[in-house]
Amino acid sequence: MKEKLYHLAQEIEGQLYDDKLWRSIYATDASVYREMPLAVCYPKSENDLKKLIKFAKAQKTSLIPRTAGTSLAGQCVGDGIVVDVSKHFTKILNIDQDAKTVSLQPGVIRDDLNRVLKEYGLFFGPNTSTSNRCMIGGMVGNNSSGTTSIKYGTTREKLVSLKTILSDGSEAEFKDISAEEFQEKLKLESLEGEIYRKINEQLSSEENKKELIEKFPPKSLHRRNTGYAIDELLYAEVFSKDSTEPLNLCKLLCGSEGTLAFTTEITLKLDDLQPPKAAMIAAHFDSIESCMQAVVPVMQHSLYTCEMMDKTILDCTKQNLKYKENRFFIEGDPKAILMLEIRANTAQEVQEQSQKVLDTLKDSNLSYAYPVLMGDQIELAMELRKAGLGLLGNIVGDKKAVACIEDTAVAIPFLADYISEFAEIMKNYGQDAVYYAHAGAGEIHLRPILNLKKSEDVKLFRSITTDVAKLVKKYNGSLSGEHGDGRVRAEFIEMMIGPKNYQLLRDIKFTFDPDNIFNPGKITDTAPMDTSLRYEVDRKEPEISTLMDFSESEGILKLSEKCNGSGDCRKSAEAGGTMCPSYRATKDEKDTTRARANTLREFLTNSDKSNRFNHEEIKEAFDLCISCKGCKSECPSSVDVAALKAEFQYQYQKENGKSLRSKIFANNGKMNGLASKTPGIANFFFKNSVASGIAKKIMGVAPERTLPILAKQTLANYYQKNKSRFQIENPIKTVYFFNDEFTNFLDSEIGVDALELLYKLNYRVEFVKHEESGRSHISKGFLEEAKVFVDKNVSLFKDIISEESPLIGLEPSAILSFRDEYLRLADDKAEAEKLAKNAFIIEEFLKKEIALGNVNSDQFTSEEKNIKIHGHCHQKALSNTAVTFDVLNLPKNFKVSIIPSGCCGMAGSFGYEKEHYEVSMNIGEQTLFPAVRKASEETVISANGTSCRHQIFDGTQRQAKHPVSILREALV
Repeated sequence: MKEKLYHLAQEIEGQLYDDKLWRSIYATDASVYREMPLAVCYPKSENDLKKLIKFAKAQKTSLIPRTAGTSLAGQCVGDGIVVDVSKHFTKILNIDQDAKTVSLQPGVIRDDLNRVLKEYGLFFGPNTSTSNRCMIGGMVGNNSSGTTSIKYGTTREKLVSLKTILSDGSEAEFKDISAEEFQEKLKLESLEGEIYRKINEQLSSEENKKELIEKFPPKSLHRRNTGYAIDELLYAEVFSKDSTEPLNLCKLLCGSEGTLAFTTEITLKLDDLQPPKAAMIAAHFDSIESCMQAVVPVMQHSLYTCEMMDKTILDCTKQNLKYKENRFFIEGDPKAILMLEIRANTAQEVQEQSQKVLDTLKDSNLSYAYPVLMGDQIELAMELRKAGLGLLGNIVGDKKAVACIEDTAVAIPFLADYISEFAEIMKNYGQDAVYYAHAGAGEIHLRPILNLKKSEDVKLFRSITTDVAKLVKKYNGSLSGEHGDGRVRAEFIEMMIGPKNYQLLRDIKFTFDPDNIFNPGKITDTAPMDTSLRYEVDRKEPEISTLMDFSESEGILKLSEKCNGSGDCRKSAEAGGTMCPSYRATKDEKDTTRARANTLREFLTNSDKSNRFNHEEIKEAFDLCISCKGCKSECPSSVDVAALKAEFQYQYQKENGKSLRSKIFANNGKMNGLASKTPGIANFFFKNSVASGIAKKIMGVAPERTLPILAKQTLANYYQKNKSRFQIENPIKTVYFFNDEFTNFLDSEIGVDALELLYKLNYRVEFVKHEESGRSHISKGFLEEAKVFVDKNVSLFKDIISEESPLIGLEPSAILSFRDEYLRLADDKAEAEKLAKNAFIIEEFLKKEIALGNVNSDQFTSEEKNIKIHGHCHQKALSNTAVTFDVLNLPKNFKVSIIPSGCCGMAGSFGYEKEHYEVSMNIGEQTLFPAVRKASEETVISANGTSCRHQIFDGTQRQAKHPVSILREALV
């Protein structure tokens, strides 16, 4: 097969991988399943897809269609070829503003589509919690709905047509057809004709019609994805005398999870943009039961969303760096919150409608608080709700909230009773389930907490799902509301719809796909739900020792296992944030946070080597990780890949040695210290094209890069010469300055600006002779060397740094190490934690002083100036860019804005390395470089990271200034 795959790879335009790394990455999705595929393909054209179909038929293998891979039911795992269309099938083909339709390829991201549609006054309504990375093809595959479905419906309701390739390689377009056109379809001598004839045969039978109507979830149920939606076709004019509705097999294909045909083009109906004015009532409840009881009365109002979060989800947000700030509206300790959104064209209408909802809530006497959110507050609250799935991964240990019964839907009037009986089932199993969901649609995402590494919990996995399926059937609901059947629920379809209807589904599958090449084992003829699980049951886990401390996650392996596959790391640059810069550049799944965590998990778990880190595959997966730390704050599960990479590099280098380039970059502080004794000579060498060219070649530095120039004198020397000047007798406060290795040797002018600024603002600045931060060593995996610096710095500063005399620094990557890696590396953890609380980038310190009234705008110029800020990645992850924005806004007439950029792309040494140069510049081109080029010459570009400033210069030829330099110049 290896040779045959090799020949296939030569025949197609796209990429095909069959090595262990790529197969391991695609062995999982966002479900609990793991199955090693035969290969992974990124097709480039429809011709590629036809060749893949031909290959699959000939070799008796299968094709597993995949977009973002955020499926919760195991739809995207299988032992065939995973066909990922997310890289090349990403075009919006046509927007018809008059008809309110859009035609596109399946790899278009939902939120990216709506950004484009906004200028036309239109949008695509279905809105899943994964909307910033999920793709339209996946939404069609699952019939996605999301938070807005109570107003805008499901994906199935928005489908106009689908262009597909059938299992014999022929093309077919499915769209509305009249009764006359249907008769013509029946005459076709092709697979398409066979499909129409089979549907006609099935639905012309009165017995079948009766069985479908009696046994399928009722049409009145808003969310009903059980099996193939063959019952939806009953209401077409060709099968119903009372109907004038055309027949459209898109209704059948939507929700079919890629098991019937391969979709290449999708046409959707669109809606006008939502009314512009909005309010959200966040009703607080003391119990799940009272929350469910409130759904019926509030749904009498015209709500745009009616969403619920429970205490478990809310508690997960308390320690998350990003989402804890979104908890501003939480009052007390609610067991559940119901989020009710009202929209209208005017503020007055919103206020009137909101008051009616508030009156209903108060009359019901079910909730204890109902804060009303407005403007940006709504988006922040909804981000909290959307992060729910990923945040569940924050549960420390092997017990996790498991997706198995998390998609149940019942009619709203039955919701409270259903939840009451469900709670009784969970109580009998000793379970405290997790509840979060689309309450207004009657769908509650319910998850038991299980350890699927243990056989007893795997048994519970099955028995709980079976009992809940019976309960759902009792209430005539749907076991699969919006997340599909996949592997986890498919074996219960026969129970839900009866054996006769189930056979109809099997017949449809066979007619469409007689060779079973399209995503087999999903919906029909699936394997038992408790097979092919992500973890081997009852296996003794390997003991893995690390130099860094991962005890907060019970070890490095469990930190990697926190990734549940939700795919937040796949959002586009347009979606904002930082995670994951290299994926945004390559669009390869290999370069996501998810893939790196999965790769580490896979090889640490299954390695037969004495040093389980010693695998080239892990090295390749981490190669383009630039340690931006975006994942530390933006990943809802807080999978800190920068820390994982540092530990991996350390362990890998123990077996394979350290390269010359790594040694040079890791020890750049020491080398710059030596060179700074004769800076003129060193800089001549760096600037001379011949000499620097030789140096770049030896070090493996990209020839296009400019080398950093040493300062004429170090900041330490400047301070010693002027020390007495900074010894203010009656200062507002004494601060200790962390003279990091970048500021000291390369950016001493900025250090001087900081000293002058603090001096003129009446702060006493003290220098102590400390070690370098260790940042360069950490980034290269030189952890033993870094640990020496860490322990010495903690010992030195522990007795002098306090809230009254904080430690402040200029370079975010250096000073913020005290809040991050120092906590993993220091021997004295208690002192390191105390130190971390009082170590600040200078903007944080100044903002606090402004709030205390110690610094004010009168101390600065009234001159007008426009400033654009690019924030450092580590600042975004461990602090926030708002502090820089706030301090630069202190001068009265400064107009400041933040460039919505992610990582600049330089990332320390990464951007210098010749093999990474192209990716580095691609990252810069995503948002940062265009924004800088667009800015007028008079606009000041501000960046507080030394690498950021260097990258901006190399990419745009613009000089960026550190915020303290701007403020020093603005002093009066």
